[in-house]
Amino acid sequence: MSQPSSNSNSRWPRWLRRHTLELVACAVIALGLLMLLQPFAMVLYTWSFVTMLFGTVMFMVVSKFPE
Repeated sequence: MSQPSSNSNSRWPRWLRRHTLELVACAVIALGLLMLLQPFAMVLYTWSFVTMLFGTVMFMVVSKFPE
């Protein structure tokens, strides 16, 4: 039996690897939470749920990427 080569992951650009994009997704979720909790701008509060939802979906998709 042959083991999968590590070259299969080298086809992915470095910025498309799981670790980097998971950090970006977590930052988007945190931004949405901050938008939800701030008391100053109604526009930020309005878009906070969409921002958190986008970050969550992004995290779910990115977690399937190679390391």
